[in-house]
Amino acid sequence: MIEYANYEKALIVTGDGDFYCLVDYLLKKDKLLNLMIPNKNRFSSLFRKVNQHIIFMNNLRDMCEYKKGK
Repeated sequence: MIEYANYEKALIVTGDGDFYCLVDYLLKKDKLLNLMIPNKNRFSSLFRKVNQHIIFMNNLRDMCEYKKGK
């Protein structure tokens, strides 16, 4: 939050509900780009309220990995 005025959008990486107030505030101020959650099987239920902004990291390797011949 110290750098709030120095960026357009924030990408928050957490599954911990302790950060819900930060995510909610950024969303209300239109400063939240996305919420990346490391484990789609274990994250705070508070974040279900911002479901449209969630990216689960479980499958990122498959999405980003270079596959020879493709």
